Amino acid sequence: MELGISMFGDLRVDLATGKFQSTQQRLTELIEEIRLMDEVGLDYFGIGEHHRPDYAVPSPEIVLAAAATVTKKIRLGSAVSVLSSSDPVKLYQNFAMVDLLSGGRAELMAGRGSFIESFPLFGYNLQDYDALFAEKLDLLLTINKNERVTWKGKYRAPLNDQEVLPRAVNNDLSIWIAVGGTPQSVVRAGKLGLPLMIAIIGGSPAQFQPLFELYKKTYLENGHDPANYRIGIHSHALFGENEAELSKVYYPLYAAQMDRVGRSRGWPPYQRTQFDFGKSKHGALFIGEPEAMVDKILHMQELFGLTRFAAHMDVGAPSHRDIMKSIEIYGTKIAPEVRKAVAAKTA
Repeated sequence: MELGISMFGDLRVDLATGKFQSTQQRLTELIEEIRLMDEVGLDYFGIGEHHRPDYAVPSPEIVLAAAATVTKKIRLGSAVSVLSSSDPVKLYQNFAMVDLLSGGRAELMAGRGSFIESFPLFGYNLQDYDALFAEKLDLLLTINKNERVTWKGKYRAPLNDQEVLPRAVNNDLSIWIAVGGTPQSVVRAGKLGLPLMIAIIGGSPAQFQPLFELYKKTYLENGHDPANYRIGIHSHALFGENEAELSKVYYPLYAAQMDRVGRSRGWPPYQRTQFDFGKSKHGALFIGEPEAMVDKILHMQELFGLTRFAAHMDVGAPSHRDIMKSIEIYGTKIAPEVRKAVAAKTA
């Protein structure tokens, strides 16, 4: 099982002034954090696309290109690229360049996006939310298979024997689909045989089990090779040596971010009881000490048959120091034990 980290580039908020941390500072921190992930042997890093004042990254591929120059082994991907409001041709070209710069370590994780700012920003109608994604995914996959493309759709100018360059390493860019829990999206990934990442950020993860079963059933029924089956989860996480101290520092930051997002969605204020349940064995938060986190990750792997676990590590913008410590713990204390246990089970 691959063990990695995803981030959105959350910007810290000065509680006295209400001002956000500078984007430049956060981007500098991000590159240092990714370098450490590589050094401690983690398998994957993903960065999300957002167009909001509380996040630093509107273009994941630029961060990934910078990360490619300071890392050697870690896979570098988006988490996610908002395909619905992007141009698939340019998106493929950008990620092909990251793939070339990194020696074949790039991934493109396509999603519809959990926020809607990119639609008016790039001139798209939110009413076309589903149709845009379906059409653009079709074009992206066509480009990934063919250097010269002839294609016609509703929302983009047609391509007539157009050459799309440069090409990814081995002429094959790794493309994943990310979903938040919509069965139709899970079925689409299964039919296409694309790797799937499911975001589990609240409630009880066990409630998501039908989605994993649906994906596997659809994947196999459509004749895809079981050897290429890849399924992962993305869950909020932060690791420390002392769970009580970690929670004391992190809860106010986490709750504040959940409330910032929740205000635009009509959510009630985030409660400490939600946080504490999330940290429990049956909850979706991976916040705590190494031994407990090893057990929880292994439980998720057994429950869902995971091939990848992504710890989403900067919700609410914990300090750079705390994130660096969390990465170190993940790579040196959690990941080795998880790998050992998984290897023993499959031996």
